[in-house]
Amino acid sequence: MSEGARSWVLHVDLDQFIAAVEILRRPELAGLPVIVGGRGDPTERAVVSTASYEARAFGVGSGMPLRTAARKVPHAVLLPVDAPVYEAASAQVMATLRDLGVVVEVLGWDEAFLGAVTDDPEALARRAQAAVLGATALHCSVGIGDNKVRAKIATGFGKPRGVFRLTEENWFAVMGERPTRDLWGVGAKVSKRLAAHGITTVDQLAAASREELVAEFGPRMGLWYAELGRGLGPAVVDDSPWVARGHSRETTYQHNLTTPEEVEAAVRELAAAVFEDTAREGRPVFRVTLKVRYAPFVTTVIGHKLPAPTSDRDDVVTAAVELAARIEPGREIRLLGVRAEMLMPDDGDPAERTPVRGRL
Repeated sequence: MSEGARSWVLHVDLDQFIAAVEILRRPELAGLPVIVGGRGDPTERAVVSTASYEARAFGVGSGMPLRTAARKVPHAVLLPVDAPVYEAASAQVMATLRDLGVVVEVLGWDEAFLGAVTDDPEALARRAQAAVLGATALHCSVGIGDNKVRAKIATGFGKPRGVFRLTEENWFAVMGERPTRDLWGVGAKVSKRLAAHGITTVDQLAAASREELVAEFGPRMGLWYAELGRGLGPAVVDDSPWVARGHSRETTYQHNLTTPEEVEAAVRELAAAVFEDTAREGRPVFRVTLKVRYAPFVTTVIGHKLPAPTSDRDDVVTAAVELAARIEPGREIRLLGVRAEMLMPDDGDPAERTPVRGRL
């Protein structure tokens, strides 16, 4: 379909990326349920990084405990995570996309936004798919939108190996009656909080009072969810280097931590490692967050804004230890994570670059 040239956002998402890379290394695994996570040992504490479509058919998903996944699919092939291989494959994909003569904003190993002016975005999407397949033997799906939000959501309708367009014209026809959980950045907790206000569908979110959403989620995210219901969002694709807002380290322990001394030692180790990550950035830390996963699998996050931004290691470690003192006494802990957020440079990451950011 040809139309007048205009600006488009395309979201390219590699299909079952990590599993696909592993299957390329081991072609005999094609068509089998493949689960990648941890060291590939379900007796250890680890989570699923990705699963092939054949494994997903049994209910296996990213973030699921590897032990649970193995029980769901006893005949699955379990593989350890091999990050350097995935990074190399991702770099080849992104270089291939840049060769298309479009603006490429990398979102992660397996996805990127493309910005282009064209009169046929579907043709560009198919060209991107063919280029990636030819260069890497990996398949991808492409969402086409008039902004990042719609392009990102559109990709889900194109999976696997397809192309789908979602714009202002068909937003409510496609999304209106769908649950809010189908929106980018709305997970189980947010959808539950929305439901408490009688908001369960995208249509209802679009019609919701901004004041009510701001009261529930705060001024920044409340307004974001208000616009999300109508599919609104930034449309500028930015290929400038990503500027990290923070660094995180977390560890799942093979044996639960049971004493305050064990917890404090673990938090100190994580906080010191995170500080070294921030020190390489050369920007002060202004907030420290602690993630705690109690046994068997209940997770909570607590944070603390520092009295003043700091580049001092002891300040960051002390802040993390103070947060650890707020951990519920007597509860066994299976995972700890520490995150340090840094001041952004004056010319750093613009607010609209990526509308939904990962959090610890």
